[in-house]
Amino acid sequence: MHRHHKNVATAGTPLKEAEKAMILIHGRGATAESILELAGHLRVEGFALLAPQAAGYTWYPYSFMAPASQNEPGLSTALEVISLIVQDITEAGIAPENVYFLGFSQGACLTSEYLARNAQRYGGAFLYSGGVIGDEINRSNYQGDFNGTPVLLGCSDVDAHVPLHRVKDTTAIFKEMGADVTERIYPNAPHTIFQDEIEATNRILASAMV
Repeated sequence: MHRHHKNVATAGTPLKEAEKAMILIHGRGATAESILELAGHLRVEGFALLAPQAAGYTWYPYSFMAPASQNEPGLSTALEVISLIVQDITEAGIAPENVYFLGFSQGACLTSEYLARNAQRYGGAFLYSGGVIGDEINRSNYQGDFNGTPVLLGCSDVDAHVPLHRVKDTTAIFKEMGADVTERIYPNAPHTIFQDEIEATNRILASAMV
């Protein structure tokens, strides 16, 4: 385990015994423990669950729609945190196609950006109220092929933090990069995680169990 793991909360099956793993990324002002509680509603039996804690409860200082340079060095540091956890998971013998990602709000934005920069076949990704990062989308940052990875993108159409057009753009990018995207847009809804998203997440998790 790398040194950074002092800031990673864990639950579920110990990593060295698990066959699958899920990385859960919390939102601004939240905690690793709070996002781990969500796993109690998910079909993650036998998974190792890993949730890093952001320093100062935020992964980067400004909105994800700000120029990316304004969110440095926080953004690069946060992307590296995810990268190191993925490395630990694969070093424990879990293949990338058995690695899952879940993020809410700022955590969904960070996870979207990480995945777009490091596309390959993963188990799945569940992105609640988020999208790729930057005032403009820099497509040249994104590489790889999701090779059919199931991705769920859910958001309100009037989310105060996440413009609908960025969710749509993120869906389009992920599809272009070979993901099997399920997009869920909730009319006139608040900035939250919806029961429908949990159910859609569990359907994807269940289909992977077959």
